[in-house]
This record gives sequence, C-alpha cells and structure tokens, in this order.
Amino acid sequence: MKALYSDGSVRECEDELKVLRHTASHVLAQAVQRLYPGTKLAIGPAIDDGFYYDFDKEGGFVPEDLEKLEAEMKKIVKENLKLETFTKPRGEAIEYLKSRGEDYKVQLVEDLPEDAPISFYKQGEFTDLCAGPHALYTKAVKAFKLLSIAGAYWRGDEKNKMLQRIYGTAFSSKEDLEKHLAMLEEAKKRDHRKLGRELGLFALMEEGPGFPFFLPKGMVLKNALLDYWRGLHVRENYNEISTPIILSQSLWLQSGHWDHYKDNMYTTVIDDEKYCIKPMNCPGSILVYKVYTHSYKDLPLRVAELGLVHRHERSGTLHGLMRVRCFTQDDAHLFITPDQITSEIKGVVRLIDEVYSKFGFKYHVELSTRPENSMGSDEDWERATQGLIDALKESGLSYVVNEGDGAFYGPKIDFHLEDSLGRTWQCGTIQLDFQMPQRFDINYVGADGEKHRPIMIHRVLFGSVERFIGILIEHFAGKFPVWLSPVQVKVLSVSEKTFQYASEVASALKSAGIRTELDNRDEKIGYKIREAQLEKVPYMLVLGEKESEDGTVVTVRCRDGSDAGSVKTSEFISRVQKEISGRI
Repeated sequence: MKALYSDGSVRECEDELKVLRHTASHVLAQAVQRLYPGTKLAIGPAIDDGFYYDFDKEGGFVPEDLEKLEAEMKKIVKENLKLETFTKPRGEAIEYLKSRGEDYKVQLVEDLPEDAPISFYKQGEFTDLCAGPHALYTKAVKAFKLLSIAGAYWRGDEKNKMLQRIYGTAFSSKEDLEKHLAMLEEAKKRDHRKLGRELGLFALMEEGPGFPFFLPKGMVLKNALLDYWRGLHVRENYNEISTPIILSQSLWLQSGHWDHYKDNMYTTVIDDEKYCIKPMNCPGSILVYKVYTHSYKDLPLRVAELGLVHRHERSGTLHGLMRVRCFTQDDAHLFITPDQITSEIKGVVRLIDEVYSKFGFKYHVELSTRPENSMGSDEDWERATQGLIDALKESGLSYVVNEGDGAFYGPKIDFHLEDSLGRTWQCGTIQLDFQMPQRFDINYVGADGEKHRPIMIHRVLFGSVERFIGILIEHFAGKFPVWLSPVQVKVLSVSEKTFQYASEVASALKSAGIRTELDNRDEKIGYKIREAQLEKVPYMLVLGEKESEDGTVVTVRCRDGSDAGSVKTSEFISRVQKEISGRI
C-alpha cells in the first residue's frame, strides 16, 4: 500500500494497517466536525487493534451517536477525498490553529521545538495537525467499525479536562473486520470481570478501587496456582522468603526507585520518619542477602517471594484484575557470579517455557535495551545486554529488540503470551542487574579469598498473580482444567430417596482430596445439571435410584454436556486424582 508522508512524498508504507487506521481516525474526526460543529479535536492515533480520537464536545457523546458517525464516515469514504499535506513554520501553525479554535492542537505545537516545521493533512474541507503518514484517498478506509465511547483526561493527567474518546477499528478487508468483531464478541463473553462475578471468584468494591477481594472459590483457584508455583521452585532449588510491605524511604532512595518511581508509590509516616509501601520486592531481597556472608560456593543463590506490592495507578486505567493497585508478584532474585549469567538465564527461560506450556499458551520474546533515564556505566549495560542475547541464542529462542524499553537498572527479556483468542499479554520477564548490587554494596568471597560483586537477575513467571488469574479466566472462558477448578465435582441427587447415597459419595470424594460440592436440594435434576454447567464444574455425578441401589456406581456427566455413562465410584475417583496430580 502506498502512503502519503508529511514531506509530500508517496511511497510504500511499512505498516499498512497502521496507516489505514490512522486515516480512519481522521475520517472519524471529519465526521464529528460535520455533524457536531464546534467540537474541538485533541489526538487521534492508530493503536494495536484499531484507533481512537479524543474530542472536547459540549454535552459529550452517547452510544446512539456512533451509528450516526459511522454513516457520515461512510459518506466521506464514498466521496473518495484526496489527502494532501502541507507544512507551516511553528508560529504560523499556532496562529492558524488558534483561528480555527483548536486549543488542544495549539498546546501540542507549543511543545515542539522553535525551528520545527509543522505538518498538516487535508481531506476535503477537513484539516488536521498530523505527522502522518496517511492513505492517498479516503476510499482506502473500506472496512471499519466504531466500538465504544470512554472518558480520557487530556494528556492522561487527572488535573486536566476530561475529554470524550471514541474507539474504533479498521481492516483492509471486510472479512478481517468480521473476524475481529467476532473475536470481540467472544471476548465480551469471556470478560474476567463478568465471569469472576458469576463464578464467585473475586469482587471489586467501591470501598477499595483497584484493590480486589478474592472470594472463597477465588482463593481455592489462587492457592492451587501458588501450590504449583511453590512446587516448581522447590524442584529448582529456590529459597522462599517473605519481606515487609512497608520499608523506610531511605531504602528506596538507595535502590533508585524513589528517583525513578516515586509517583507510583504510596507513602506513610511512622515515628516522624517517612516510609514507603513497597512497589517492588527487590530491595527486600537484597537486605535478606546481606544477613549472611556469602562465598562463591553459595552462588547461584536463588531467592523467591510471593510479595504483595502496591502501586498507585490512575483511576481511569484500573481494569478488573488486569490493572490493579495491589497485587502479588511472583518474584525471584538470583545472585550469581559473572560466569553464571548465561546458564542461569537459560534456566529461567526453561522454567517460563514450562509454565506457559502447562496452560497451553504460545508466546513471543522481546529484548528491551537501555532506556534514556537509566543508572550505570556503558560497560555494564553492554555486558548485561550481551548476556541476555547469548542466553536467548543458546536457548534457541527468536526475539525482537525493543529499543530503549529496559528497566532503569538493566536490560530485560519480556515474554508475551498469546491466549485462546489470539490476544497477547506481557507476563514473564527476566532482568539482568549490575546496578543494585553496587548501590547496596553486596559481595561474596571468591575462590581467591577476595570480595567480589555479585550480579542480580530479577524474574517473574506469572508477573502479577492477580493479572495472570484474569488472563486464565478469559483464556479458559472459566472452564479451568480439573486441577485448577475451585469445584472439581458436583454430586447431584435425583430425589429425596438418593440423598443418603449422594452424601456418602460426596464424603468419599472429599476424603480422596477432590474438591466436591453436594447438591441435595429438592429441585428437578435438569435444573441442578444446568446450574452446575453454568458454574463450569468439570464433572457432575447424577445419582438416581439405580445408582443408589447398587451402592458402588455413579453416572458421570461432563460440563460440555456429554454423558460419560456409569462407572464404579472407585474408578472415577482414581481418574480424577490422576488428573489432579498430573495437573491436567
């Protein structure tokens, strides 16, 4: 696809969808100003799955407006308006935008360098400040859909005015658009907030925005996940620790977090001294390391922690379990010698691969390099980055480089997993750190009897346990594998005559370590089955008079509606136990 660039050239674009969606955002803005004159424009970028545009409109938008705007957008596309670009000196651009009443655009230009040429794009009567590129004609926007309306603070600052954001998406073909819309509909059905409420897993309360409450069944799920995590770490020779949630501000100044992360940290005062609620676990792990004197023979020292951390997130960014203000980070910090870098990172890569494979996730890998606002010498950063590259190559993993997106103390490897709907989530990460060992002056005694500086590896598997649970809910649509299911078997009595036998079977299952619920209510069996299916329980045991008279068999139904027939109770117990122990 050829695109028009701000320098006036027409050439092949690198990202067709991005250009298409960016052009669609301009078509939307033109439609808004046609239908609602006086509406002021803010920004309208292309994003991963579509585009949005922020507007300042008196009275805002309502859902019914989307249909009107789509119709007007179709007219603009049909008009096949040619896109043209031109530039103005900064001063002229500001005056031009002021004359059009575009206050937000004026602010954007005022933030640009004095000598910067300011580019605009024009289509028909509509002109917008923009760096481009764009499609050559509006007819390129063939397949699009407006999706939703949301509030958005100007420049993401809660002190600024709340604008109205219209989200949309666009594709190069109607078939691709229809596939995407079908995926969005399926995603609505799988929304972890909806399923979390229906399945009794967690609750979000007005009294604690961004602080999720786990309900009894949610805790069963969470604990099953953490039991799996702990088993892996025992096998891999990690030592589990627990560090305080509140620590002195001086610690965070020493670690560098206060300078780089203070806007996201909660603080308090104890005995007239400033303290911080931890947003990360790493400084606490370092203090644990410093409790003992270490020899090179102790390394690698692998320390793991399920640490509850708190981070101040803006209210507008909170989203169920996916973006919260407190969460459990499945952290680990490895203290290693320089010659252990490659082998230890390979070990972490292998562990992450094992975990994601367990849940059926595919993933891709990104290597994030030194950001502008970072600590440490060029030599340390080059050494750390090369260490990650070597480990990835020896692990046989392909990766893409994400320039400048590393942590302030070191480069990192990020694992982006893909769920059953094809959506990607960044979860696992490995960070190689030369800086904190220096800042905290930690050492080990080498084979030469001298003190040496260890290197730290920071790593998580799940990332945020809460967020990972949210991803699992949507990935499995609430139909968790048997080993993770809060209720693994539901025993359903057909009538009052089978109450006693149902109670005996339920007791036998519980004694065998199977999470079981008994439904002995005086309700029709069809109702009980439907209810258990809605609860997404893997197995239902339907016990009628025939099963009761035999006293050794159960009739098994699965949550997908299939009937597995009658089996010996002992055989069924063995089957479920095998699924649980094998985490199937």
